[in-house]
Amino acid sequence: MLLFNPARFALLAFAVSSVSCAAPSAQDTSGAPYPGRAGASPVAAADRVALFGDMHIHTMYSHDAFMGTVRTTPDDAYRYARGEAIPHPSGESIRLSGAPLDFLAVTDHAEYLGALAALIDPSSPTYGHPLTEDLFSGEGRDARARLGALSRLRELGRAGDPINGPEVRASAWQRVIEAAERHNDPGRFTALIGYEYTMGVGGRHVHRNVIFRASEAPEVPFSSLDGDPEDLWTWLDGLREEGIEALAMPHNMNQSDGLAFPDRETWKGAEIDAEFAAKRIRNEPVAEISQQKGTSEVHPSLSPNDEWADFQIVQYYLDRVNNTDPISVFKGGYWRDALLTGLEMEERLGVNPYALGAVGSSDSHVSAGSYEEDNRFTSRTNTPQARGSAYGEEDGGWENFWTPRQATHGTGGLAGVWAGENTRAAIFDALKRRESFATSGTRIRVRFFGGFGLDEAVAEAADPIAAAYEVGVPMGGDLEGGSDGAPSFLVWALRDPENAWLQRAQVIKGWLENGETKERVYDVVCSDGLEPDPETHLCSDNGAQVNLDDCSISRDKGAVELRTTWTDPDFDPGLRSFYYVRVLENPTCRWSTWDALSLGIEPNPDLHATHQERAWSSPIWYTP
Repeated sequence: MLLFNPARFALLAFAVSSVSCAAPSAQDTSGAPYPGRAGASPVAAADRVALFGDMHIHTMYSHDAFMGTVRTTPDDAYRYARGEAIPHPSGESIRLSGAPLDFLAVTDHAEYLGALAALIDPSSPTYGHPLTEDLFSGEGRDARARLGALSRLRELGRAGDPINGPEVRASAWQRVIEAAERHNDPGRFTALIGYEYTMGVGGRHVHRNVIFRASEAPEVPFSSLDGDPEDLWTWLDGLREEGIEALAMPHNMNQSDGLAFPDRETWKGAEIDAEFAAKRIRNEPVAEISQQKGTSEVHPSLSPNDEWADFQIVQYYLDRVNNTDPISVFKGGYWRDALLTGLEMEERLGVNPYALGAVGSSDSHVSAGSYEEDNRFTSRTNTPQARGSAYGEEDGGWENFWTPRQATHGTGGLAGVWAGENTRAAIFDALKRRESFATSGTRIRVRFFGGFGLDEAVAEAADPIAAAYEVGVPMGGDLEGGSDGAPSFLVWALRDPENAWLQRAQVIKGWLENGETKERVYDVVCSDGLEPDPETHLCSDNGAQVNLDDCSISRDKGAVELRTTWTDPDFDPGLRSFYYVRVLENPTCRWSTWDALSLGIEPNPDLHATHQERAWSSPIWYTP
């Protein structure tokens, strides 16, 4: 079998010719034209392009990154995203091996924003604060001492100490905004203004990132010290009335221990009603389902019949004292489960709070995302031993090695959007209409359309994409009942030219039947001339292999492009349902295996040696 090493090969040219003349009715009138395009005609929907970016990056203005010795700034984060090299806390230089990103948002924690960075800034009113000694003395470099300093920071903040005062936070926030303004280059690179709202309940993550549509932003961001997520949504509604558009994106739901997607009770202890549900979906149209701390698409215990569910699953949860039942811990913490719960809540309340699109991002705390498996870096101690992918001399081998929890982390995901142009407004509006997709770090392009009679319209059209927009709806859209027959779907995926070939594309369906939620995975198009089995609806394995001696992969298996129209064979017009696409690449080496290869040792047996990188579309919903 022929073998191919993806780290040493890249296509020099890559073009997508799936768009051309669009129907006049399919116009994207959302984004304002950027400078130099005043008076330009609206971009046709069929001419939208796939843009890739990261909306979850931390710099020295986040207190946890600062305590990890990060001293890089938002300016550095944007430079890295645009392809430049920047310093890592370890002293190394880090840089993307592949193409630059199309967009980036720096999302430093609103809580204690810039408080620690201000301690070393002579222009800050808190320069020389007593806490400085705790952080920068010899003892302050110890991990335990840094945690103590964080506790002290929180105490001081609650006591009204100026270390976390409005002047410090407003100054840091203004620097974040100014950096975004400096690096925003409409049409070429988009620097989005944003921050992270970081609420913790007993250590459990109820986090979200807040992204602004334009240059307008409040004087200081709303943090978890100001209120819970419902209060955040109220604040966002208020900003909208003032003409400031923003949205929130939940993330790291897999470490919420079920708190991310409640179905009966709010965080205040009140019963969830239609008003609460409407406020949530109005302000949170998408969720971040792939990042360094694992994927939040699905958990094997929630979807035992999905053989691809065990992908980048973080093997721990946070509230170990109170949570003893794994199912109850994971339920309410994963995207697919939330999509299913949303169908039930819509039936009960008349509003679906979890009609969520999908994005990915990194959650990197070193001003840079390591999306590439053979170019992995982590925080501060950036060694294979610290990452859990190699044993130390004192271990003497894997038998005596304790695998740290961060070894189950991934490299970080990417957000994809279909936008008319590379501008803040166009990217934001793509998120609002949920024409977005997530990847595990690879740059697979995914398109997904649904509609009644869409298969015939696409087959007869000179421009299938324009026809799909005219006859159906794209990912993130809604289909209403009333038409005869079952809906058809156009599934299209294009390979990342710097990564593995595509193995299969799947449609995941969820529905509500007699008050019970159900799901099924359908393989709808296979590579290598294979066809889904008519009974199981699954593709046979295409035989793609990975050589663990050098991480080379099969060169004669897989597809550059997967495309098909698919009609739901089990459609019931009376049942609420959703559909989304998942695209899988051929197997490749996981980052931990690349680490082991570089050291000439066997991969950590506690970890998957290979995995299948993937992409997920936002869903399409059907309402009877």
